[in-house]
Amino acid sequence: GKDLRYLVRLQAGGEFHTDAGILPHDDLIGGPEGRLLKANSGVGYRVLRPTLTDFVLKMKRGAQVIYPKDLGPLLLLADVSPGARVLESGVGSGALSMTLLRAGATIVGYELREDFAARAQANVREFLGEDAMERYRVEIRDCYEGIDETDVDRVVLDLPEPWQVVPHAAKALAPGGILVAYTPSIIQVSQLRQELDHHGFLVPETVEVLQRTWHVEGVAVRPDHRMVAHTGFLT
Repeated sequence: GKDLRYLVRLQAGGEFHTDAGILPHDDLIGGPEGRLLKANSGVGYRVLRPTLTDFVLKMKRGAQVIYPKDLGPLLLLADVSPGARVLESGVGSGALSMTLLRAGATIVGYELREDFAARAQANVREFLGEDAMERYRVEIRDCYEGIDETDVDRVVLDLPEPWQVVPHAAKALAPGGILVAYTPSIIQVSQLRQELDHHGFLVPETVEVLQRTWHVEGVAVRPDHRMVAHTGFLT
């Protein structure tokens, strides 16, 4: 049938409604993953836990999210491992936060907008649970004005003028620390790179990730007609 995916938060006594009928949440809660359940119309649904990618693409968002195709490479460019102390700004809708937390980082987030901060924290709590919140602190403040944290391992930025943060990051980072910024425009990259050079950052690198999916149906194999060619640059 149609390849439709639904992200549903299960609640005792709740019901999942679509035009194909009704499925009581109680039929799903506590049951095994991967089973097929039928709505009262007879239409079948396969029950699976959402992956991080599923959640990022379907969760409620305030700010635009960084897409999974960039989140994976960003994690490796920032070389995030369990216990890493990360300063993140701005936190937006929390897609990057949950990716970093999932990799074991401890995060202090700076976010200007209270509504974004609240949304990000709600999304992180919903996907990773209350335990993850012990490694996640979000402050309502402007990263351009300075960073109070010292000896952080990584600074990860998703904001319009990352070059404004570079002088502060240079002081806040531990020796051998890494800064990674996500920017939609190459003009931003150019300014950022100048500032990084100016503050003694070494081995700069800017990459763009292109992702092309393929249509595979029996022997009919070809690239998909549509691809997400550009989202942003990682520096």
